[in-house]
Parts: sequence; C-alpha cells; structure tokens
Amino acid sequence: MLDGMFSFVLLDTRNKTFIAARDPIGITPLYMGWGLDGSIWFASEMKALSDDCERFATFLPGHLYSSKRGELRRWYNPPWYSESIPSTPYDPLVLREAFEKVHLENFCIAVIKRLMTDVPFGVLLSGGLDSSLVAAVASRHLTEAKVAKQWGSQLHTFCIGLEGSPDLKAAREVADYLGTLHHEFHFTVQEGLDALGEVIYHIETYDVTTVRASTPMFLMSRKIKSLGVKMVLSGEGSDEIFGGYLYFHKAPSKEEFHHETCRKIKALHLYDCLRANKSTSAWGLEARVPFLDKNFIDIAMDIDPEWKMVRHDLGWIEKWVLRNAFDDEQNPYLPKHILYRQKEQFSDGVGYSWIGGLRAHAEEHVSIAMLSNAHNVYPENTPLTKEAYYYRTIFERFFPKNAARSTVPGGPSVACSTAKAVEWDEAWKKNPDPSGRAVLGVHVDAY
Repeated sequence: MLDGMFSFVLLDTRNKTFIAARDPIGITPLYMGWGLDGSIWFASEMKALSDDCERFATFLPGHLYSSKRGELRRWYNPPWYSESIPSTPYDPLVLREAFEKVHLENFCIAVIKRLMTDVPFGVLLSGGLDSSLVAAVASRHLTEAKVAKQWGSQLHTFCIGLEGSPDLKAAREVADYLGTLHHEFHFTVQEGLDALGEVIYHIETYDVTTVRASTPMFLMSRKIKSLGVKMVLSGEGSDEIFGGYLYFHKAPSKEEFHHETCRKIKALHLYDCLRANKSTSAWGLEARVPFLDKNFIDIAMDIDPEWKMVRHDLGWIEKWVLRNAFDDEQNPYLPKHILYRQKEQFSDGVGYSWIGGLRAHAEEHVSIAMLSNAHNVYPENTPLTKEAYYYRTIFERFFPKNAARSTVPGGPSVACSTAKAVEWDEAWKKNPDPSGRAVLGVHVDAY
C-alpha cells in the first residue's frame, strides 16, 4: 500500500473482532465514533459519523485500535518522534537520492514509488520549490515507469491562480523548462467566494489558512478530474520537514527549530494533509505526497538542524539543504531562480488579492458587535477575526455538534506557525495572521 500511506479497518467475521489503523503521518483521513448503543464506528469523513454517533474524534496518525484490547496505541515510532536533537552531518547526495533514486537499501524511493499507477496522472505545479522538484524528478523518471507505456511519457502539470498571480508565472516557467504538458487554470475572487460553503463542507474544518488554500485547490481539482485525470503528485510536507515557512527565519536556536519541525509534522493531519486529501477527494481525485515518504522523513529529520537554520551570513535561505541538494550545475533540475525562489504559501501564491477578497467579504457579513460577542457564541476555539468568524458560521451550519468543532485545531499562528513559535517574536502577537506575508522583514511583499 505504497509504504503505509493508507488507513484501514479490518474485520474478522469469524469472531467479530476488528482492528483499525491510520497511516503514519495522516495523509488519509480517519475518524472514530461511538454510538449510544455501544457501537464503534470508523469513517474517512466526519460527516458520515455525525448522525449516528453521539461522540466522534480524529483517529490519530500512526495509531491503531484493536477491539480485543479496546484501546488506541501508537504503532509508528520513528526516531524523530521523541524530538531529541539529531547530530548527523548534512550530506546533499544522501538527501537527493532518498527523494529520487529508484533503490536505497532495497526500497523504492519517494517519487518513483508514487509513479506506480495504471490511471492517468499528473503533478500539481505551483512553481514553488517543492512542487517543482516533484515535477522535475517525475519528469526525469517517467519514461522508466510502466505507466508511460499506457499514458505516454510526457508529464502533465496543473496550476491555478488569479490572472497575473505569482504561481501562474513561475509554474509556466518550470513547465516550459521541463517540457511538460501544462494546464493553466484561472479563477476569480468571486468564484472562490461562491465555493466557500461547498469547500468547508468537504474539508470539514474552519481553520483559516486551510480554508484559504483549500478553495483554489478544490476548484482546480474539479477541472483536473474533468480532463480524465485520476491521480496527482503534490508537494506537501517539505515545509514541515525542512522548516520552509518564513517564520522559521526567526528560530532562536537549532533546538527550537527542530522541535517546531517535529510539532509541524505531527500536526500535518489537521492542516496540509487534510487539505490535500479532502480538496481533491471531493472530486474523486487521489493526491500522493512524495515528501511524506516514511524513509525520506527519517533521513531528512536525522540531519543536524544546524544545517536547516536560515543563515544570512552564508546565504542560506529557508530550505537551503533541499535547494542545495538539487543544485546540480552539470545536469540542472530547475532554473536557478526557481530553485531559490522564496517560499510562497499556496493561498498567497494564487494571487495576493485572494486573501484580501476573503477579508473584505467577511467584513460585509460579520459586524464588530458579532465579533465582540464571539466568546459567548463560540466559547470553544473562539474566532479572533471576522474572517475566522465567517468560516465558523458556515462550518456550524453543516456540523453543529460539539464533537465536530473539537476536531479543528486552534490558537494563534503567524505564517502557519504553531502557537509555541509565535513566542519567537514579540511583534507577531500583534499580527497573528497565517499568511506568509505577515512575516515583516522576511517576505518581500509583507503587509
């Protein structure tokens, strides 16, 4: 099952016992519910449990439940999970081969493994580092994969954005460089606003940054599926592993840097993995994420975090270890300016006016009085902005139970940081916005 990337429930009909397990990182969703009659339910969507279960919760990644034991226990115990600080020196060739090469200690590696398919597929290409590397490696090795005999050796790539957005321009450059068959989709702010209800229904969260990013991904997935494509490779996970978000520029020490990457990986099932899976699955499209390959994570997380730190004196920007690993002068994977393009979060890269449009829309629907009274209306995980309040009202229409709202994470965030990392900079407490452009002095178009 592609190295444990799927969750499952197995029933033994002979003795009516069962076992349920979730994949290591939470790439595929799984929920567990309890009925008033003592029954136990499992589903990949929360909405499937809300009518029949009095209580339900997110099934934790890397855990399993056995009806014989009647308890949840963790089966996935990688070295990095303890958050102890690794000391392995950085070796760019080892990191590159873990992502690209066909065999390493008898395992198929991250990208190649995910080319095992018998359906039409492509790559989600935003023009950022991560998706561009996935496209570059897939393009190089597609001719060797069995799927090329059935669907051709030219890779399909897909991008979406508002007219003139940063991602559309960068993705087009990468596609031209790699020679892919590129599909460029456009959407308007109004089309995104019109889809918000449907998006929140499918992604089952009111988290601000997840809603912002899920909407264009949801719109793009519909168009991709209409072309007959059934599977896509995507670049999620790299920012968590390598500290790619712009707030990592302010990490006070390598220890804090590493602890934050561990926290981010452990929470992926609530954010980027949830978005990537549910935005695409809503249209019957499967998303595969090479950066979250178990073996690749183990190798990348074993690197001394001193090498991952942003070092302006050495010219090391965010994710320098990954960029450097694929900086091949003899046989370049990507144009240099793409390889060293500044991190642009998906909800920003699709067009800066997208977030502005969402905020303006929320301003029209949520009054100051409503926001002032939010702690009484929503005492749990109280929304702090009009935008967050607006998403919450939509979510509550679909999922009114306490159990549903408890599945969504909360707390302050800057540029997708955890609440703990907000403490790195006192100024962040005054501007708690999950957009990468909220990191003043780091993002070139910060607000």
